Amino acid sequence: MSTPTTALADRHHCFSPSGLRRIHDVLARHVESGKIPGLVALVSRGGQTHVEALGTMRHDGGAPMRRDTLFRMASTSKPVTVAATMVLLDECRLRLDDLVEPWLPELADRRVLKRIDSPLDDTVPARRPITVRDLLTSTFGLGVDLTSLGTPIMDAIFERGVFSQGAEAAPGPDEWMRRVSTLPLMHQPGERWQYHISNDLLGVLVARVTGQAFETFLRERIFDPLGMADTGFHVPADKIHRLPTSYVPDPQTGEFTVWDEAAGGQYSRPPAFRSGGGGLVSTVDDYHAYFQMLLNGGTHRGARILSRAAVALMTTNCLTPEQNAVRNAMARDNVHISFGQGQHGGWGFGMAVRTYRGDYAPVGQFGWDGGTGTTTYADPHHQLTGTLLTQVGMSTPDSARLIHDFWTTVYQAIDD
Repeated sequence: MSTPTTALADRHHCFSPSGLRRIHDVLARHVESGKIPGLVALVSRGGQTHVEALGTMRHDGGAPMRRDTLFRMASTSKPVTVAATMVLLDECRLRLDDLVEPWLPELADRRVLKRIDSPLDDTVPARRPITVRDLLTSTFGLGVDLTSLGTPIMDAIFERGVFSQGAEAAPGPDEWMRRVSTLPLMHQPGERWQYHISNDLLGVLVARVTGQAFETFLRERIFDPLGMADTGFHVPADKIHRLPTSYVPDPQTGEFTVWDEAAGGQYSRPPAFRSGGGGLVSTVDDYHAYFQMLLNGGTHRGARILSRAAVALMTTNCLTPEQNAVRNAMARDNVHISFGQGQHGGWGFGMAVRTYRGDYAPVGQFGWDGGTGTTTYADPHHQLTGTLLTQVGMSTPDSARLIHDFWTTVYQAIDD
């Protein structure tokens, strides 16, 4: 089903009809291959929005995908949940270089591994305390490093449930923080980019600064004003039929393995820990509303959500080449996972920012991808947003290739 809803927009800021047909044909080819059971995609430019909903909710059939199908957003949660912290910066309830210790005392007096593969007790004192800026830029010193799997620190991160990826129920925020506090840092604060854990910490920080649950604050300040009625950290019972089964294909055989069912699954009830790094469930239209707000400089239908300066800061590269080295390594050394993703050259707050031209997307494009087979970016140069959501995790190259082809077709459809 394709449902173009074309406003009478300026012809020079839209997509070509032949380009939209190619988007459809390429996405359909992936579904027809049997590797991708279904998908929903939305591209928008200059008032023209085009949606594709293809395939089915299960790999063996089931209900068709629809525009309002809900998806587990995984790491595409990061660009959205970081907005809560930006609200606090706008209101001067936090400052970029405030120490986080008053709110996150568990992060005081950190010790740092001498080497990335050191035993957990082979440490030196941190040279300085951790700041809000360190958390926002993912440089506070601890994270998920796919290039260091099997080291004592990475083993401990998984074993202690600091990064559970849904394998087990995560503990509540205070117990999660206690577990984080038992770990040394991998690098000195501010030294280099480390994936994911900082985004979960921001959720705890927002809750403690505001005295509200992280999800409550997000809903009041971001989701409700943007009309993101389908976005949250779980799926209510009356919507669970809109959530497809999530698969992690076997890396050797490609056989579909169920990672999470809808009814009774891990998103069917409110989690003890709302993961800012990867916990959201959402739809293409909700994500379009959020990224269009960023393209609008922080406004939505005349209402200001974030200041223009906050949006500019979030969506501009804020890493030095030294800090970014590990990101480039992650993209280079996990080729099927990155497939061009991760090779952006920069990182803002909770999202990648392109600083060089590595594929069809121009410098300045920002957004991120999710391990459950999701992608969402905005492009200020073309005033474009795109979101593609699937239910196939990146344990095989299939969803990464689909995402890569989606962006290629989006850019070939621009015909100004």
